[in-house]
Amino acid sequence: MKKLLTLLLIGFMSIQSGFAQTADEIVNHYLENIGGVEKLSQLEGLYMKAKAQAQGMDIPVEIYTFKDGKQKISALLQGQEFVQIAFDGKNAWHTNFMNMSPEKMDAEGTENIKRSSKDNFPNPFLNYKKKGYKIELIGSEEIEGTDTFKIKLTQKPVLVDGKEVPNEVYYYFDKENFVPVAVESEIKSGQAKGAVVQQIFSDYQEVDGLYFPFSTTNKSNGQTGQSVVIEKISLNPKEDDKMFVMPEVSKKPTTDTDKKPESKTEKK
Repeated sequence: MKKLLTLLLIGFMSIQSGFAQTADEIVNHYLENIGGVEKLSQLEGLYMKAKAQAQGMDIPVEIYTFKDGKQKISALLQGQEFVQIAFDGKNAWHTNFMNMSPEKMDAEGTENIKRSSKDNFPNPFLNYKKKGYKIELIGSEEIEGTDTFKIKLTQKPVLVDGKEVPNEVYYYFDKENFVPVAVESEIKSGQAKGAVVQQIFSDYQEVDGLYFPFSTTNKSNGQTGQSVVIEKISLNPKEDDKMFVMPEVSKKPTTDTDKKPESKTEKK
């Protein structure tokens, strides 16, 4: 009887261990399910055409990202291009919303982009150990009605007010398909500093052998915000270096009306 109980216990433990997952196993399943390490490693660039849905409006969005770190995210607002971020490999810039003019990002913001732009293309989990990243399985959690594995990804530190702070992002992997259904992080600086933001992913579709989420909904502190629907994804688009370079700000020409009026006390 004792021997039988021992065998049953060993069998039960074997079954349990068969269902156990490590962080590496989950990530390996994920990379394989979205196309495989080899195909991901061959990617040179990505182009995405999308629509951002905010305040009842559909805003056209274009996203370019490349293996060498260059990237650009822009939207079309009332017929005018608004650049959320552009990086040419050295310098980063964006459009100033107040005057709709191109504006160089500060040194700290530029440095943070430099630290992540290459390492996170096309996927931060690809060869993560070589990048100096770390992963940790935190546990299980239900997200949007889906049972998930919660994994903490620790990336290179970011600069905040001149100091390096930890850069931790939490990924929630669907236990059935091993793809992320959500990504969670904390805003480190600015007016929203301390806010916890989530990106909810859905509608995974195949593009030339690779799988991408075609729908993303953003949440901040639990409140639903902007959603983005991908209309088209192209692999390895032609890279045009000019699109990443900040255009020169045109100066308003001086006219007679702009000149300072002559003082009555000035000698003629």
